[in-house]
Amino acid sequence: MIKGLISAVVIVLVLYGAWEIWLYWDQVSHDRDLAAKQAATQVSEESLQGMPSGLEASYKAAKAGGITTWRNWMRRYIQSVADPRRAWIELDFLVEISRDEPAEARKIFAEVKSRVPENSPVYGRVKKLENTYK
Repeated sequence: MIKGLISAVVIVLVLYGAWEIWLYWDQVSHDRDLAAKQAATQVSEESLQGMPSGLEASYKAAKAGGITTWRNWMRRYIQSVADPRRAWIELDFLVEISRDEPAEARKIFAEVKSRVPENSPVYGRVKKLENTYK
């Protein structure tokens, strides 16, 4: 009787241990797959659509010219740029002005966040910045 009870307890412990190992392996596998998927979907500004080809050179010059030049470019041309590229440009801009103009940065972030859907290539960047610009 005791041998049978001990055997049953050992079998239950072995099965429980195997179950825990399988759960751990499944979690590690899922995390690895998720990390690989995120690495594959890294987005760069140039890869995003929405910028008319005639504005690319002026945008780069304005960005290199400093905040004032960049702000003037945005006032003049941002309506011509479509998402997701527009959202990326605005996120770059708000990061640059956030130290000197935090209220303006939060306002721009709120506008971008309200426009960007979860399936947008820019959504990951919005989520990363969310805690900073709430």
